[in-house]
Amino acid sequence: MKIYLFFCFLIISSSVSAQLGFCEGNTGNPIFHENFEAASELPAGTTNYSYINQDPQDGQYTVSNQIGNLITSWRSNLPSTTVSNQNALIVNASFTSGLFYQTKITGLCENTSYEFSAFLINIYDRSSAVCTNGGIPINVRFEIWNENDSNLLKQGNTGDIASLSTAEWEQYALTFQTEVGQEAVILKMFNNGNGGCGNDLAIDDIIFRSCGDLTTVTTENNQNRIDICATDVPVSLILEAIPDYSVYNSHAFQWQESTNNEIWTDIPGENDENFKTPPLISSRFYRVIVAEDPMNLNTNLCSSVSEVFTVNIFDMPLPPRSEGDVSICSDAPIPELNVEVNENETVNWYDEDNNLVSENTTSFLPESSGIYYAQAVIKGFDCKPSAKTAIEFTIYESPQVDDEFLDLCDGGSLILNAGIPGLVYQWSTEESSQEIEIRSAGNYSVILTTASGCTAIKNFEIKKTAIAEIGSVTSNLDEILVTPGNQGNFEYSIDGTNFQTSGIFTSIPSGIYTIYMRDLSACKTVMQEFPHIVVPQFVTPNVDGYNDHFSINGLEYFPSSEIKIFNRYGKLLKMGQGSTFTWDGTLNNRPLPSDDYWYHIIIQGYKTLKGSFSLKR
Repeated sequence: MKIYLFFCFLIISSSVSAQLGFCEGNTGNPIFHENFEAASELPAGTTNYSYINQDPQDGQYTVSNQIGNLITSWRSNLPSTTVSNQNALIVNASFTSGLFYQTKITGLCENTSYEFSAFLINIYDRSSAVCTNGGIPINVRFEIWNENDSNLLKQGNTGDIASLSTAEWEQYALTFQTEVGQEAVILKMFNNGNGGCGNDLAIDDIIFRSCGDLTTVTTENNQNRIDICATDVPVSLILEAIPDYSVYNSHAFQWQESTNNEIWTDIPGENDENFKTPPLISSRFYRVIVAEDPMNLNTNLCSSVSEVFTVNIFDMPLPPRSEGDVSICSDAPIPELNVEVNENETVNWYDEDNNLVSENTTSFLPESSGIYYAQAVIKGFDCKPSAKTAIEFTIYESPQVDDEFLDLCDGGSLILNAGIPGLVYQWSTEESSQEIEIRSAGNYSVILTTASGCTAIKNFEIKKTAIAEIGSVTSNLDEILVTPGNQGNFEYSIDGTNFQTSGIFTSIPSGIYTIYMRDLSACKTVMQEFPHIVVPQFVTPNVDGYNDHFSINGLEYFPSSEIKIFNRYGKLLKMGQGSTFTWDGTLNNRPLPSDDYWYHIIIQGYKTLKGSFSLKR
């Protein structure tokens, strides 16, 4: 698509003065193109400025793409937005305005319209703040003279082009028409501003082209292109060249074709405004050379080129190019599956049951393992898709392990087991078996690796076992309470077989018991014999059959025992053999008042048990 730019700058001059502007129709191929590729002095007569091979001062010029080395207020490089993007003509304005470039263009056709264009840029960098108010702006006047330099055909003025902190090339153009018998013109460029701080410019790609009608090429759909699927070929089209009569009064045509939109060849005998293509099976580009006279069709000096008509025939897509099968371990995030296709193609994805799972994307994120199929399709067209490319996605199970916290007996050893057989093991001890034996506390770990390369780390925290030590054993009604003598995790038993983690035994009848205590690793077991006496907490002698007497069950298991009852003042109220002792709350057959009373239970071979109970009436 050609972009037409219009620059409206008022020129107060003779009747040949005009606004700058591009050809509103189609242009021909360049008949003159100065791109300043040779970094050297310009030919004599081209400029009144002096040549220097470095940053030029006022009234000097150079040809280069390297600037701002000596004059640091200039920008250091030129933007790459011109046609040639190489050297440019660098001009430091003279203190008085005047001519800084001229050249003669020959071989033109008489009475023909032409377009002159050039790229300009203000090379002063406003952000340098060297010049006040951004420096003197550049201002260039273009003039077209006849070949004798006696008649001004056309002129145009750019107006002020101010400096910027970030600037781009701007293209300016001027159209003109040659006179009868005229085959050459002289281009002149004048600097309208004075020298000083600023007013420094670069110019590049000075181009002359013929200017003709705006000619479009269409077919029945009134578009400048047609897109066809490969399954619909061969196809033949009737193309029509439609000029807008903005420049030419009459028209001669020469149709051309190209396979790459770069190299064009004439189609012999095709000189009408309509052209029927041969049956096409591959993409082609068509355009038409237009001139007012058939004699001018063979030269770009006097003809113009139409817009391009594109016949785009989509080749059947090739299968997408896979970036490879994908496999992961189950503890890793699921990655995308990726394929590559050509620029105008996209991809639809299918599962093993041919269900569409994603479309219009070259990447697919699966939810589960399996084989997925990528199929290339033409973007925006219902053309036949490609064959499918299979990509296998595999999820290998990672080892599932739990860390362990173990106790090590003093002077003993432990067997640490990785837990899953048949894998590769790498212990922190540099061993490689499934089990290892350790003899010291600390932290250990093992890396388990499956045949598919999935790994897991199992950690072992080994602490030295606390030695079991009984602190005390007490009776509380029908409970036995075992208190450890040190900190640690222990187990308790009163039969040596059944162990529990709690030191409280409930609903235990009176008797002589052996208390067992050990650490969880069973490194050491300690024992203590303990007489468990269930002492009543109160006596209610109301002859209801419940707690009518103070007596102790289980003393018959002891070889010898004695019980004594005292009041609060220490007076002995009754004493007797423990296994047959009973007291009903009387003294000399007289009931004693409700109060607290004390007992002593004396068992041969054991410490005397002392405590109190309540008498309630």
